[in-house]
Amino acid sequence: MLASVALWTWLSPTLIGVGALVLIALERRFPYDRRQRFLRAGFWTDLVGYALLQSYLLGLCIAHIIAAIDGATGLSRHRLIGGFGIPAQVAFFVVTHDLYIYAFHRWQHRSPLLWRLHEAHHATTDVDWLSGSRSHALEILINQTIEFAPILLLGAHPVVPIIKVTIDTLWGMYIHANVDVKSGRLQWIINGPEMHRWHHAIEIRDGVNFGTKLAVWDLLWGTAYRPPGKPSGYGIREPFPSGFLAQQLHLFARRSPPS
Repeated sequence: MLASVALWTWLSPTLIGVGALVLIALERRFPYDRRQRFLRAGFWTDLVGYALLQSYLLGLCIAHIIAAIDGATGLSRHRLIGGFGIPAQVAFFVVTHDLYIYAFHRWQHRSPLLWRLHEAHHATTDVDWLSGSRSHALEILINQTIEFAPILLLGAHPVVPIIKVTIDTLWGMYIHANVDVKSGRLQWIINGPEMHRWHHAIEIRDGVNFGTKLAVWDLLWGTAYRPPGKPSGYGIREPFPSGFLAQQLHLFARRSPPS
């Protein structure tokens, strides 16, 4: 048990780093949108503020929250899912969490209040391997607590959350990558840039393609959208500040009522 955790402790950041480099190279060689620059607007905010600083601090915070819940309930000692193999545990949490994210993500696009949590993610005008890291701290706190609490509380193997983080990070970079991917019918099952870039299209107001890893949820509930042509651009129509702290505080700013 300890050996597998030790292995994935260094393997996870290695895979994420290599994955990022591969996607950067593919973006340069096979770009979907040739106008996008590598050092585009907001690059350092997304890399330092969101991908590094926020991810690290919120990871510590979420770990303490889940440990407190487990300390109060003692649920993990029952090891309700511990009898299954590691691949089965990982698959279970990947699929169930992806279904949750589809539902919550769709709700965020329908609710003006929840949209405030989510608009930071959509405010970027360039969709690339790094832009998926931009999400408001409160949104991450909610979603990742809901994501990782069941893993601990159901008594999964300690390596499962490390593998899950690795999959989440690699897939998040991939679906936002500015790479001209053509996966054919596979895109209707496994989500990728072809559909997810339309989720960020500025002309899409009510939201489409809410799935992250699996596209089947959008097919089942009629939110799949994969038209010919390309989006006219990305981002939101409303003004949005630049800079990490200003973007965090924008959640609480007074808004003018819609005209």
